[in-house]
Amino acid sequence: MTDHDPATVEPRMARAIEAMEREFQAVRTGRAATALVERLQVEYYGTQTPLNQIAGISVPESHTLVIQPWDRSALGAIEKAILRSDIGLTPNNDGTVVRLTIPPLTEERRRDIVKVVHKRMEEAKVEIRGHRRDAADEIKKRERDGDIGTDEARRELEALQRTTDRWVDEVDRLGKAKEQEILEV
Repeated sequence: MTDHDPATVEPRMARAIEAMEREFQAVRTGRAATALVERLQVEYYGTQTPLNQIAGISVPESHTLVIQPWDRSALGAIEKAILRSDIGLTPNNDGTVVRLTIPPLTEERRRDIVKVVHKRMEEAKVEIRGHRRDAADEIKKRERDGDIGTDEARRELEALQRTTDRWVDEVDRLGKAKEQEILEV
C-alpha cells in the first residue's frame, strides 16, 4: 500500500474537513467562544505555551471570555499574547483574571469574515481533490501495470468520485452553516 492508495483516501479527506472545522471554531462570530483564544501562544517562563495549558478559559456570558491563569504571574504574558494576536480584542486585566469583551460585529466585518470562511472552504476542497487525484493516479498505475482490469479500474474511479463528491458536499454544508452563524445578528 502506498500513501496514495484509494483505500486510505477517505480518512485523509475526513482529516481535511476536521482541520477546516477547527479553523472555523477560531473564527469570530460575535459570540464568545473559548476556541478564539485557547491555542494562543503565550511566553511562559521562556517557552511558547498554548493558553489553554496555563489557564482556565470560560464563557460566563455570551459576549465575555474570562481567562484565569493557574499562576497569576502569567497575567501580563497572557495580556501581551492577546494584544499581539490577530483576534482584535483588548484584554482587561483585573489582577486575578483577564476578561475579553466580544463586541457585536459590524455588517462590513461580518462580510469580511464570511470571505475568510469561503477561502478556507476552497482550501479544504482543493485538499480533497488533491487526495482524489493521487488516488486516481494510483488506480491508473495499477491498471497500466496489469494489477487490475479496465472494468475494475473504472469502478474504483467512479467510487472514488462519489466519495470525493460526498466530502465536497460536506465542506459546503459546514461552510453554509458557519456563514449563517456569522451573519446572524
